[in-house]
Amino acid sequence: MSKMIQPKHSGKILILSAVVLSIAAYFIFPAFRNFIDATISAFASGDFRVMRDFVAEYGAYAAAVSFFLMIFQSVAAPLPAFIITLANANLFGWWKGAILSWSSAMAGAALCFCIARVLGRGTAERLTSKAGLQYIDEFFQRYGTHSILIARLLPFISFDLVSYAAGLTSMNFWPFFIATGIGQLPATVVYSYVGGMLTGGAGMLMTGLLLLFALSALIVLIRQMFRERKKN
Repeated sequence: MSKMIQPKHSGKILILSAVVLSIAAYFIFPAFRNFIDATISAFASGDFRVMRDFVAEYGAYAAAVSFFLMIFQSVAAPLPAFIITLANANLFGWWKGAILSWSSAMAGAALCFCIARVLGRGTAERLTSKAGLQYIDEFFQRYGTHSILIARLLPFISFDLVSYAAGLTSMNFWPFFIATGIGQLPATVVYSYVGGMLTGGAGMLMTGLLLLFALSALIVLIRQMFRERKKN
């Protein structure tokens, strides 16, 4: 899995054009700018209820907005995906929310894979972190062809980092996509089932525990990378 893929010129132009248009739209159209600012604010709150209320404001378009938010957080890897998963379950019901969260996460994973494959490692490192990608590279070398499935089943490994890192290898898209779909399904179902029942103080407690878990996983990752670098 260590062989690198050269970025495709046409795909690079397409992605860069989309980025330029998005940036231009942010500064030209106030409604789009307000939507992006509100999206970032909802994520920054760390509260799935804030996210739920934000999505619910769009009425008939709520599911489409949620789908976009999941893709948005996938590209901006540090943003927590579980907040959307909990919000979807609480707003749409646990099984409808699970389907929405699973399908949108799949779309986000595919986009991250394609961005890394087309634009290369430099872009992936800017969107995530150099140290994080190095850790996933070592994980891939350790577990070989089953790396994606194993990584998707382990909640302390960043979903989006794995997607970006996979795009930098010689792995074909469809094996990556299928392994992602199978591996992420159990966690999505569990989060959605729990999220559908959360109210009041229980909701705050669950969100706080998940944030604490995510922070702990990040600390463990940094600590392990520091030890390996010191050893080398």
